[in-house]
Amino acid sequence: AVSVSTPDDNHAIQTLAAMQRGKHVYVQKPLTHDIYEARMLTTGATKYKVVTQMGNQGASGDGVRQMREWYDEGQIGQVNEVFVWTDRPVWPQGIPWPSKPSPIPSHLDWDLWLGTAPQKDYVNKLVPFNWRGWWDYGTGALGDMGCHLIEPAFSVLQLGYPEAVQASVGSVYVDEFKRGYFPESCPPSSHVIFDFIVKEKKIKLHWMDGGIQPMRPDELGPNEIMGDGGNGVLIKGTTGSMMCGTYGANPQLIPTERTAETEARRKYDRVPEGHYHQWVNACLAGYGNKKCSSDFSVAGPLTETILMGNLAIRSHDIRAAGSDDRITYPGRTIKLLWDGGHMRVTNFDDAT
Repeated sequence: AVSVSTPDDNHAIQTLAAMQRGKHVYVQKPLTHDIYEARMLTTGATKYKVVTQMGNQGASGDGVRQMREWYDEGQIGQVNEVFVWTDRPVWPQGIPWPSKPSPIPSHLDWDLWLGTAPQKDYVNKLVPFNWRGWWDYGTGALGDMGCHLIEPAFSVLQLGYPEAVQASVGSVYVDEFKRGYFPESCPPSSHVIFDFIVKEKKIKLHWMDGGIQPMRPDELGPNEIMGDGGNGVLIKGTTGSMMCGTYGANPQLIPTERTAETEARRKYDRVPEGHYHQWVNACLAGYGNKKCSSDFSVAGPLTETILMGNLAIRSHDIRAAGSDDRITYPGRTIKLLWDGGHMRVTNFDDAT
């Protein structure tokens, strides 16, 4: 078996190479750097008959199962809106690529580290962590935390591919008059809205990063923590709401006093051994004998959805690239219509 924990841009080629050799794979989130790669790994897991798991460990937690049981029993009614937020990025984003290269550290094989990424000179402080803020290697705050934070809503509401995605992004000032345009770097903040249709009902999912948060529900006490503070999930229904923190931890009905008062029939099996050991046990049992919480049949569509959000974010750059104005971000939101089955944006060919 193989564990893949490299930067995002190399996940797909390393994982596929392992699967082609009959190796079971555990792959850190997000599963891949690009949408097409996620689809290829999803189909590859079945083709090569290997045990798979993505490293969004909350998928094996009790919290998401508790929330799903509450929802199935009608505790919050019909859901039409979800809010997900994070305090990421905690690495530099919305910045220009350094103008001066740095000496390659003696312990680093820079060419090997680049892997599938374009050839560039090494710059200081990129490795081992700050690569997350650059599109060549990482997938920004949404890629880093989306698989952890959007997964509870995906599981509870049984979401599939979104029908449409739109994004607005923050920018930084290069001086007191001009906003910077740095297309190589992920934006410092973003608000992405995904439109889903589930059983003919429309659901909007809001993703917020860079410190942006939704309005607090009126039913939540003024001193109560929403989510876990910096990160969280808020699922709003017609007769109530529920929330949780990162990894689906500490699920609560709102008002929170309802949590202790409400008992739901245990419907979904728990994973007492945890996410990592679940995968190990499945590897030992052999392909097809044990189910993993976030195998690629689950992780693939979730990752595709998250990367679709990044495609909407990056479509601001696509628009700007055709403009003479190279200094400011475009001031309009672009809505991409998505045909998930065929991996195609139907209203904007450049995004496809």
